[in-house]
Amino acid sequence: MKYLNEAEFNAVNVFGKGMENAMFAQYFIGESFLNPLTEFGKAPLFMANVTFEPGCRNNWHIHHASNKGGQILICTAGEGWYQEEGKDPISLEAGKVITIPSNLKHWHGAKADSWFSHISVEVPGEDTSNEWLEPVADEVYSKLK
Repeated sequence: MKYLNEAEFNAVNVFGKGMENAMFAQYFIGESFLNPLTEFGKAPLFMANVTFEPGCRNNWHIHHASNKGGQILICTAGEGWYQEEGKDPISLEAGKVITIPSNLKHWHGAKADSWFSHISVEVPGEDTSNEWLEPVADEVYSKLK
């Protein structure tokens, strides 16, 4: 379900919007928010609820690993987009789960007309790192329907 009204979205965003995602803001177009659900380095998996304002998306990026690794997105509220390089974008809504293997170029974020949240799960692996790449161009993003 789409939410343009922030108060209505916050009422259904059960894992909470969290704080401004200042640490990674340079890799996003628009404002995003981060609510860690586990403590980094203390839990076997790092999980966080990531919230995107309407039109916000992260840059193309790759979760590198020499073995295993990657990311899982569990969509929890609003509507968004996910796209792998060379493939058509996938519409996201609450309940959808996306499994992203390591070493795959992709991006994800909100639709232009809706707030969006997903839980991001960093999959453990060997020699893991994230590589942030170019932004998703406005002319490409604006054509998504």
